[in-house]
Amino acid sequence: MKHKRVLADRERRLIHDLYPSLRRFAAVVGPVDVEPDDLVQEALFRALRHGPLTDLTFPTAYLKRCILNLSKDQVRSIVRRRRAVVALAATTEAFCEAYPSDVVELMELPPQTRAVLYLREIEGRPFGEIGEIVGCTEKAARNRASRGRKRLRRILEETNATT
Repeated sequence: MKHKRVLADRERRLIHDLYPSLRRFAAVVGPVDVEPDDLVQEALFRALRHGPLTDLTFPTAYLKRCILNLSKDQVRSIVRRRRAVVALAATTEAFCEAYPSDVVELMELPPQTRAVLYLREIEGRPFGEIGEIVGCTEKAARNRASRGRKRLRRILEETNATT
């Protein structure tokens, strides 16, 4: 028992001593959109999953390498998200231009509401199944569909009033 406590104390001291240096490193190598503390904590979490840091020959080098790898993953993720947003915006614009109908107004609804309306009105699925698909209860799916129809009606009335 005493050995484990001594090991835990050494581990805590090591983390306490390394943390400021690791945080500075993470601030330099990490993407601007990601908090340095998040990178350090994730690196520590991953390292500690495999065993005590005191077992590592070069814990600082190991953790910095881990932070660097996490930073690269974050950058790739951010780039993928940005590309997806640009592609979605272009697709939505092209879609709306190609189908100059009520689809433009439909695109003003939140994505989950559009999904509920599509699954119900186009595919004819029951609300229980729709709730499972979009991650809500059957009642919430019914409410979302009802509110979505009302909002779509209001949007269409406003559009028709201005034209």
